Amino acid sequence: MAVCCDLEVDVNGEETFMVDKKIIASYCGRLSKLFGKPTGSARNLKVIFNDFPGGAESFELMSRFCYNNGGTAITPSNISFLHSAAQFMEMNNSVSGTHNLLEETGKSLEEMNYWTWSELLIATKKCQDLLPFPNSTGILEKCVDSLIGRITTSGEPSPCPSTSSPDSSGVRLSCDTRSTESLKNSFSRATWWFEDLLVLSTNLVGMVLKSMVSQKFDHVIISRFLFYYQKSKCYTGTSDEKRKVVETVIDMLYILDWNSVSFKSLFGILRVALNLNISKCSRTKLESMIGSQMDQATLDNLLIPSPYGMNYLYNVNLVLRFLKAFLHGGISQVFPIQLRKVASLMDYYIAEVAPDPCLKPSKFLALAMALPDSARESYDGIYRATDMYLEVHTGLSKEEKMKICCALNYEKLSAEACIHLSQNKNFPSKFAVQALMSQQVKLKSLIKATGKTKCYIDSSSGVSETGSKGKKNETSKQIVLYAGKLDLPADNDKLRAHLQRMQWRVAELERVCMKMQAPMTKIMRSRVSNYRTYRSLPKLCS
Repeated sequence: MAVCCDLEVDVNGEETFMVDKKIIASYCGRLSKLFGKPTGSARNLKVIFNDFPGGAESFELMSRFCYNNGGTAITPSNISFLHSAAQFMEMNNSVSGTHNLLEETGKSLEEMNYWTWSELLIATKKCQDLLPFPNSTGILEKCVDSLIGRITTSGEPSPCPSTSSPDSSGVRLSCDTRSTESLKNSFSRATWWFEDLLVLSTNLVGMVLKSMVSQKFDHVIISRFLFYYQKSKCYTGTSDEKRKVVETVIDMLYILDWNSVSFKSLFGILRVALNLNISKCSRTKLESMIGSQMDQATLDNLLIPSPYGMNYLYNVNLVLRFLKAFLHGGISQVFPIQLRKVASLMDYYIAEVAPDPCLKPSKFLALAMALPDSARESYDGIYRATDMYLEVHTGLSKEEKMKICCALNYEKLSAEACIHLSQNKNFPSKFAVQALMSQQVKLKSLIKATGKTKCYIDSSSGVSETGSKGKKNETSKQIVLYAGKLDLPADNDKLRAHLQRMQWRVAELERVCMKMQAPMTKIMRSRVSNYRTYRSLPKLCS
């Protein structure tokens, strides 16, 4: 049969094919409808396809099927193109061709469960070239579902001999016992597919993992694969390709259970993301994940250099956003132990950034006041950091100094810190007075409580043996009452030992008080013109 190339077909602007209109139309319902009954009079026709699935490669495979009268072999490497082309060109029972390509590819897809892992991977990889086109997701979804099903049900190591567990080097397991060997084998069975899926595009990986999440796949394994995928893909590629990979990985990690995501690995992604200018949405998601686990961070994690073009040393704004994310659910949602760990970490961080001469007062104040007062049992760390900041930033105005000093809770300073503060020229004198007053109040309260305890213990030991029985009972009741309030043991010997310890503490505090009186007197005399009476002393900063 003579072949007449009377039809020009432009496929997606990629390539132009000259084909026999009669042969192609006999298999393709779409062209058959377009041309109607052939009259033989029309010559040099041209058809333009702008959304042909699979492009020129797919059209060529379809054309060969038509020219070979359906003799083209259908394999895992070409089934995705042939099936999508058959759908697009309506190659079904509505045409007069003896071979129905849509039906034949459908039968091959039904046998997908019998394909090897390699064949399934090849078919899925070919599907990624079909992603931009509509009506091509049917075969893609089948391939993805079969791929996940194979990963889920496989109890053997990787079917591909070249495949190895990507994270096995990061898991230190001893082979001395059967239990550790079993754990190692279990880990290998769970991660054997990591390296094989690296051949898939970023979009297709996202589709596969979303399907895994919907099917309740283990989130720990998914997160490990995402970190492995990001590290592998970011070794090579352009900046745009790396940015797309990082954004996809962050978006996928965000939909997982955050407790299943490695905190250390999140900071690894952060270091990469800071150099790629990722989207604001992805950046916010990453910061939220890190901030939610802020109690696991270390000082080294937070000492992130400032962005290019900024004159301050560390990225303080980023740490403030971490803290905002940490407190996002409200104080009631944070365990006290977590809050105190973060507060202790922030004390070290603030002390580290305080000597930076370019750190603005507003940023230092924001760091010092980012956490609620209940997060800290002692403000000594904040005091030391504030002292360093004021020592370096000598050009601050009086108003700026006052704002910074108001960030401290002087009632939570130790006696040693208060003594240091009373002699510290960096702090305004009103805050030294305030700190000393707080210490005096605490001292008086302790002495008063100790005096009461001593009084009742002495009254108990001094009762005459010939005294009335009622007085003895009354005194005994008082001893028991106050012992209960103070949580002291009932035995008198233990009471005396406890009292001796209390008296020693009082004596120690009295010595501290004597040391505090001299600087306080000096300060009071220097401020006598401004403070005429005791009641006019400055109020505590709120």
